[in-house]
Amino acid sequence: MPNLEHPAYPAAALLHLESLVPCRESQVSMLLSIFGERQQFSFPSIFIYGHTSSGKTYVMQTLLNTLQLPHVFVNCVECFTSRLLLEEILIQLQSCSSETEPTSPVPCDTFNDFVRLFKQALVSRELQDQTLYIVLDRAEQLREMEANILPAFLRLQELTDSNVTVVLLSEIVWELFRPNVGCFDPLTLYFPDYSIGHLQKILSQNHPPEYTADFYAAYINILLGVFYMVCRDLKELRHLAALNFSKYCEPVVRGEANERDTRKLWKNIEPHLKKAMQTVYLREISSSQWERLQHDGGEPGQLKGLSAHTHVELPYYSKFLLIAAYLASYNPVRTDKRLFLKHHGKMKKTNFMKKHEKTSNHLLGPKPFPLDRLLAILYSIVDKRVAPTANIFSQITSLVTLQLLSMVGQNDQLEGPRYKCTVSLDFIRAVARTVNFDIIKYLYDFL
Repeated sequence: MPNLEHPAYPAAALLHLESLVPCRESQVSMLLSIFGERQQFSFPSIFIYGHTSSGKTYVMQTLLNTLQLPHVFVNCVECFTSRLLLEEILIQLQSCSSETEPTSPVPCDTFNDFVRLFKQALVSRELQDQTLYIVLDRAEQLREMEANILPAFLRLQELTDSNVTVVLLSEIVWELFRPNVGCFDPLTLYFPDYSIGHLQKILSQNHPPEYTADFYAAYINILLGVFYMVCRDLKELRHLAALNFSKYCEPVVRGEANERDTRKLWKNIEPHLKKAMQTVYLREISSSQWERLQHDGGEPGQLKGLSAHTHVELPYYSKFLLIAAYLASYNPVRTDKRLFLKHHGKMKKTNFMKKHEKTSNHLLGPKPFPLDRLLAILYSIVDKRVAPTANIFSQITSLVTLQLLSMVGQNDQLEGPRYKCTVSLDFIRAVARTVNFDIIKYLYDFL
């Protein structure tokens, strides 16, 4: 018996809609009850919220397209100003009806202009006799716009005196939206996260035709058993399922196991899933590169250019500060003049390098250095002139907080603070590559 029933829509369309939105039947049924029939006035504004990848955008798009309801769908990240947002709604509104040719877009600077042009578009497109739905995805961006935009959209039905419903899709709760001066409260609807059973059902629908549904469902069960505790994003799990399925099938393809031999299949896929755990959510390498690594049996870190997990978030000058700190920790003080001064004079290599010194500084570990030496190296390796502002000193403090640097001893007011760099050579080389700096040329151990 179908879960979706509504007298205003044909049963075949509702049955097709139910097959497209698995595990979201209760939310779709609630939306259909709110929408009512095409010509009926619906609720002025609806606020749908839930965590990322909980099906909000997909369900709304599928519902409106399957039932062929007139709608406008706008992403507020793409239309990041009020003018872009209002004009995009008017442009899409022109294409709602195919009976007339679309006209050129009209500039819309204020919400008063938008209301006037919106009413004209409804009349010209003959949309007065049915509900028009305006869906604003990533609606939390509306808080960054003018103060009148959000309250006006919530009361758009009243302002235009027309049958229009505004649907806001967001990842945050309504309490964080409500303006301090107050506004019309929308009807709120929550989309909960998919449970492990829901994810199993949804992901199992994408099984390849050359394999049975039970075989692919067993693979999805293994995948969720590994990744569910760290990742519940449906898009990411679908990406991981497509990426690792070929490895799961290898024993079957080679004839070493059948589809029911789950123990051999698990032993074959287990090490590859552990490698994939290191790059969940991180698109550090492309899918083709990952498949090549899987085929060659290599580690993800062996690929040149693979970044470390934390340096991506560092500001520009923080990267140079970290590089300077690494050079100060692993280079002897007496080498600074030769490495960082352009006109350091001639110096014989026999005098520069002690004959009896054979131990690598990297084997001895990082050595502490004062703040003034760190800043001196920073000024010499950065192309632009850097002023010793509070911003630079605050970034040093941030590096200490991130445990990329450590403060050694007490912060003596006479001698100043002393630091030590705590990152590895591979890490700093990855950071240096992002700013096109060849750190090996400045390391004493590699001269």
